[in-house]
Amino acid sequence: MYIMLGLLSISLITLIIFGIYFELKPSSAKVPHWLKSTIGFNLLTFMIGILGLLFAGIQEVMAATEIASVHDVSIGKGLALIGIALPTCFSTLAAGIAVAPIGAASLAAIAEKPENFGRSLIYLGLAEGIAIYGLVVSILLMPKI
Repeated sequence: MYIMLGLLSISLITLIIFGIYFELKPSSAKVPHWLKSTIGFNLLTFMIGILGLLFAGIQEVMAATEIASVHDVSIGKGLALIGIALPTCFSTLAAGIAVAPIGAASLAAIAEKPENFGRSLIYLGLAEGIAIYGLVVSILLMPKI
């Protein structure tokens, strides 16, 4: 566990240092080859550390004999709850991806013609409706557990 925390700390510190380096030297300058491979290695180390902590945490939870909760939650019920949360998760992510370019384009359109405000607001609402659909699906799935 401590080895994984050390890996995460070291890789996070080096990623921060590289971030500062790239902030001071923009990407228009030529990036050395060794720097690209080092950043890839640090990202790989960070991901291995995160997955290791996740695995260690799952192992500790699965090895626990008692659950400190009032409700009796089995593994199947926990996975069902995660499955219910997935439509909201993915639809919110999709709505964010949809709203980003629509919002930028609508701001540009409003800057040129202020009378387009209502139309651009409708487009933003349609894109945001994706998240509401996912929430409705999750709410409809809750009584099925």
